[in-house]
Amino acid sequence: MRAHKRAHRHIARVEYALPQEAASAGRARKLTSAFLTRPHRHLAEVDSERVDDAELIVSELVANATQHGRSPCRLRLEVYDDRVTVEVHDTSPVGPRVLEPSTERDSGRGLAMVRHLAARLEVVGSGRRGKAVRAVLAW
Repeated sequence: MRAHKRAHRHIARVEYALPQEAASAGRARKLTSAFLTRPHRHLAEVDSERVDDAELIVSELVANATQHGRSPCRLRLEVYDDRVTVEVHDTSPVGPRVLEPSTERDSGRGLAMVRHLAARLEVVGSGRRGKAVRAVLAW
């Protein structure tokens, strides 16, 4: 008989509900900064560059969810080993589109920036219950 030792996964995770309003993006940035700079037992400290990247990603994803998803959203943050995962849920079944950068438009660059900053960007769901946009930052 062979005994299997299960490794303990140390994860810090939090979730916030945000209303459908423009101020939610700024509120999400503050919540993200507070969560990522708080000491988490058994986890490596998130460096200031990753905190800045996560704040920008959260801001863009929450702004998109409240503006284009036309609904309140949920922000989930997770720190695990050497990565931070940002996930924003909204009720719209329509997936986001990454537009080509253009000097002609005042908006439309957010997801391109998120894609550049994140090690991975994906859309989960996209059905009648809505979707989650997930960005993973690694360091």
